[in-house]
Amino acid sequence: MDVQVRFPAQARSVCVPAGTLLIDAVRAANLPIASACRSDGLCGRCGVAVLAGGAGLDAETPEETRTKQRNRIDPHLRLACRISVRTDLAVAAPYW
Repeated sequence: MDVQVRFPAQARSVCVPAGTLLIDAVRAANLPIASACRSDGLCGRCGVAVLAGGAGLDAETPEETRTKQRNRIDPHLRLACRISVRTDLAVAAPYW
């Protein structure tokens, strides 16, 4: 099953297979995504705001919380390298 990931600020969207990491969906939409840790969930640079569809996401893990705290990332953001997209979703990054 495919799901749609929307990027409203960029007027773009992409359909990806359910279970795709959000960071890969962003790349599939040809949008830049910051990441210094090669998607290992360590740097926190891939933080995105979930605008819609957040109820379908897995809960934030303790590791994700620690990474955001350690790197002083807004606690309301989610790390794109840690999110598996299972339902339609809309997101924005502070630098888009």
